Amino acid sequence: MSTPSLVAPGPGGAGTGARGGAGGYRVTYPGVLRSEWSKLWSLRSTWYSLAAVVVLAVGLGVAVGATFTDGGGDGPQDPVEVTLLGLNFGLLILPVLGILTTAGEWSTGMVRSTMAAVPRRLPVLWAKAAVFGAVSFVLMLATALATFPLAQAFLADTPIAAGLGDPGVARALLTTAVGAALIAVLGVAVGALLRSTPASIGAFVGVLMVVPNVAPLLPYGWVEDAVAYTPLAAMQPLAAAHPAPDLPGVGAALVSMAVWTAAGLAAAALRLRRSDV
Repeated sequence: MSTPSLVAPGPGGAGTGARGGAGGYRVTYPGVLRSEWSKLWSLRSTWYSLAAVVVLAVGLGVAVGATFTDGGGDGPQDPVEVTLLGLNFGLLILPVLGILTTAGEWSTGMVRSTMAAVPRRLPVLWAKAAVFGAVSFVLMLATALATFPLAQAFLADTPIAAGLGDPGVARALLTTAVGAALIAVLGVAVGALLRSTPASIGAFVGVLMVVPNVAPLLPYGWVEDAVAYTPLAAMQPLAAAHPAPDLPGVGAALVSMAVWTAAGLAAAALRLRRSDV
C-alpha cells in the first residue's frame, strides 16, 4: 500500500518541507487520514466484516421480530434491546477488524513504510482510531435505524411495540452506535499495543469477555459492581430504551467505555513512542 496522499508541498518548495517530510514535502494530518481511509478500504476483510455486521443485525432482528412471543420469560423485553439483538455480533466483529487494521500492519511489515512516511508516529494511531471509529459509528447507526422499523413491523400487536418517537428509543439507537464505535476503537488500540493479531484477539476476548463472566463468581460484592462498567457489559444500558434499574446509568456507561478506550489508546501511544517498529 502506497502513501502518496500523506504529504503536501511545503510552502518554500524543494528542501523546505516540515520536519518528517522529504524533497520539499511535509506531512499533514488530513493526508494521514486519507491514507488510513484508503488502507482500511483496500482490505477485503473490511468489506466482508462490515457486510457481515449488517446482514446478521438485520437478519436476526427481523427473525426475532417475526417469532417474538410475550411469554413473560427471562429474555429481553425492551423494544430496542429485542430488535437489535443481532448487533451483538457487531460488538465482536468490529473490534476484531480494528485489531486487524493495526496488528495486521505490524505482522505484514507494512508499518515500516507507514512510519517512514510519518516519523512522528502518533498521528498514524490517531488517524486509524478516527477513521475506524467514524466508520463503525455510521455503520452501526445506519444499521440500527434500518433494523428497528423492520423488526417492529412484526411487533405491532405485542407489548414491546414502539416507534422511533417513543421515549428512549432514538436515544438507545444513538448510544448503541456510540458504544459500538468506542469498542471498535478499543480494538484498534489493543492491536497497536500488542502488535500481534492472535495475541490481540486473545487478550480482547480474555480480558473483555471471559474475565467479566468469571469474576462475579468471586465472593465479593464490589466485583460484580465493577464488572458492570466493563465495555461489553456497559453496552446493556446503552442498547435499551428503558434500562433496568440495577444497571449503570446511560451517562455512567458512556463515561466508563470512553475511559477504557482512552486508556487503551494512551497505552498504545506510549509504546509507539518508546519502541521501535
